[in-house]
This record gives sequence, C-alpha cells and structure tokens, in this order.
Amino acid sequence: MDWNPSERDRVSASKDAVACEFGNGLALLDMQSNIYYSLNSVGAYIWELIQEPKPIAEIRSAVLERYNVEPERCRADVDGLLKGLADAGLARLHDEELV
Repeated sequence: MDWNPSERDRVSASKDAVACEFGNGLALLDMQSNIYYSLNSVGAYIWELIQEPKPIAEIRSAVLERYNVEPERCRADVDGLLKGLADAGLARLHDEELV
C-alpha cells in the first residue's frame, strides 16, 4: 500500500478486528484472516484513538501529549504503526475530502 497521507486525512480502525487487553497492550484478532496481532501500550492507545475516524495530525498530537517523545520520532512511529495497521487491513485511511 502506498502510504503518503496528508495530516488532515483520517484513519479509523477496521470493524473486522476484535481487541482485548493483553499485558500492557492489546491483542487484535483480524476476523477476516484469523490472524492475531499484538500492540504495545502506545499502539493500544492509538488503537483506542482510531475507533472513530481521526485526523493523523490529531493522533500524533495526542501521542506527543501523553508520552515523552521527540516530535520526529513520534511522527515516524505513529506513521509506521498506522501504515502497518492499514497494510494488515486493521485500519483504513480516509481521504480528507471523503469524510
């Protein structure tokens, strides 16, 4: 998947994934593929944020406010996780015009 979203594009969690707490993070089950994924506590927080379509810039800001991380690292990590979720079919990117 080509990943080049704008900051106003929104991301939402797939309705085909079921999440449950697992240690300090989450275990996700993709109901379409029956594949399990795990998220650490930061990933679990992002998963919580994207239960409704959320602008990428807002997700990054929320992570920056909650965790002690450099802005560049935050951007890279958040974008990497969102791309990974989208590639796995666990999240969906919505162009800003479509929302």
